[in-house]
Amino acid sequence: MEPAAVPSGTDPPVAASPAGTAPAAELLERGSHRGRAVLAGLTLGSGVAILDGSVVNVALRTLGADLGASLAQLQWVVNGYLLALASLVLVGGALGDRRGRRRMYLTGVVWFAAASALCAAAQTPGQLIALRVLQGVGAALLTPGALSLIQSSFRPADRAAAIGTWAGFSGVAAALGPLVGGWLVDHASWRWVFGINIPLCLVVLALTARTVPESRDPGQAGRPFDVAGTLLGALALGSLTAVLTVATTAGIGVLVGGLALPVVAAAGFVLVERRSAHPLVPLTMFSSRVFSAANAMTLLVYGALGAVTVFVVLQLQAAGWSALWAGTTALPVTVAMMLLSSRAASLAARTGPRLPMTVGPLVCAAGVLLLLRIGRDPGWLDVLPGMVVFALGLATLVSPLTAAVLAAAPEGHSGVASGVNNAVARAGSLLAVAALPAVVGLVGEDYLDPVAMTAGFRAAMVWCAALLVAGGAVSWVGLGAGARR
Repeated sequence: MEPAAVPSGTDPPVAASPAGTAPAAELLERGSHRGRAVLAGLTLGSGVAILDGSVVNVALRTLGADLGASLAQLQWVVNGYLLALASLVLVGGALGDRRGRRRMYLTGVVWFAAASALCAAAQTPGQLIALRVLQGVGAALLTPGALSLIQSSFRPADRAAAIGTWAGFSGVAAALGPLVGGWLVDHASWRWVFGINIPLCLVVLALTARTVPESRDPGQAGRPFDVAGTLLGALALGSLTAVLTVATTAGIGVLVGGLALPVVAAAGFVLVERRSAHPLVPLTMFSSRVFSAANAMTLLVYGALGAVTVFVVLQLQAAGWSALWAGTTALPVTVAMMLLSSRAASLAARTGPRLPMTVGPLVCAAGVLLLLRIGRDPGWLDVLPGMVVFALGLATLVSPLTAAVLAAAPEGHSGVASGVNNAVARAGSLLAVAALPAVVGLVGEDYLDPVAMTAGFRAAMVWCAALLVAGGAVSWVGLGAGARR
C-alpha cells in the first residue's frame, strides 16, 4: 500500500513503495509480456467477482419464477453474496498480508469456481441462498488480493496506470453483468449465470499461477487473527440486513428489538478494535480525513449503484422487456468506463480527487432522476438518456476514488486498506438492496406486478438520487483544501 502524501483538494497523491513489495529486481513493467499477463489475470479475477455481484440481478425474475421464490428470498440471493463478501473481505486482505497475497488470491479463485458450479445446480431458493454465501467467501479471498498484488508487483512508475486499468475494467465488469446475464437467461438458462464463472476462473489461473510474484507484509507474519472482531462485524452486518429485509412484514416491536442486535454488535466491534493489539481494522486509518471521507462517499454511492442495478432490470422486465434487452441498458456504463476511466484518473492526478469525486455523484444523481421517465410501457428514449448520464458520472468518480483511498492509507496495511474500501462498497449495496424494497412498499411477489413495481421503482430512484447527492456533498466537504491527513 502506498503511504503517500495524502491528497488535498489540489495536490495529486504521491506514490511510495508499499510494505511487502516484491524485491526491486522482480518488480514488473506494465508494458512487458509478464506485466500484461499479470495485470490481465488480476483484473479478470476481480472482475469475475464483481460481475457476479451484478450478473445475477437480471436473472432474478426468471430464477424466482423457476424456484418459486418470494421477493424477500430474491433479496437474499443478492444479499447473501454481498454479506459474505462485505463481512470477510477484511479477513481476506489480512490473510494475504500474512500468508501470501498470491496464495490467497489463487485460493479464492478456485473456491469461487467451485461455489459457482454448486450455485448452478441449486434446486430451491434456500439452497441457492446458502451457496451464494459460500460463493461470497471465495470472492472475499480474491478481491482484496488483486489490488494489493498490483501495488506490490509493479514498479512505482507503473502503479498508477495499472490501478487505473484495474479500476476501469472492474467498472466494466460490473456494467457487463446485466448484459451477459440477460443473454444467458434468454438463450440458455439462469443456471449459466453461475456456470460461466468456471471457464473464466480457469483463464485467471492460467494467467496468474506462474507469473504473479508472491508478496506479504513481514510485519504481519505470525500475528494472531482478530476472531472477535471478525465475528462481531459479520453479526452486525448480517443482523441489520435481516431486519431491513423483513421490515415491511414485521411489527414495530420486532423491528425495534431486532435493531438492538446490530447496534450492540457494531458497538462491540468498535470496542474490540480499539483494544486489540492486532485489530482486523486498525481504527487509526480513519484518523485520515481523506480516508474517512472517501469511504463514507463509497458507502453512499455504491449503495445507490447497487439499488439502481437491481431496480432498473426488475422494472423493465415487469414492463415486458426480455432479460437480454433489460441487460442491454447497462451498455452505456460499459462504454463510458472503457473510454473515460483513464482520463478521469489523469484529471484527478492534476486537480486532486475532490472535483471528480464531487461532480461524479451529482451527475449520477441527474441520470437517476431521468430514469423516472420509465413507466409501465417504456421505450428506449425513456431509458437511454438516464443511463448515459449515469454512466458519465460513474466513469468520472471510480478511478479517483480508488486512488484517493490508496493514497490516504497508512504503510503496512495494503490488504486491510483495500479490504476496508471493498467491504464498505459491498455493505452499501447490501444495505440499500435490503432496505429500499421495504421503504418503497414492495413485498411478496410485487416484482411480478407492473403497477406495484412501477410505483416502487420510481420511489426507489428518488431515494438513490438522494444518496448520490449526499455522496457528492461528503466528497466536497471531506476532501477540501484543509484535508491534508
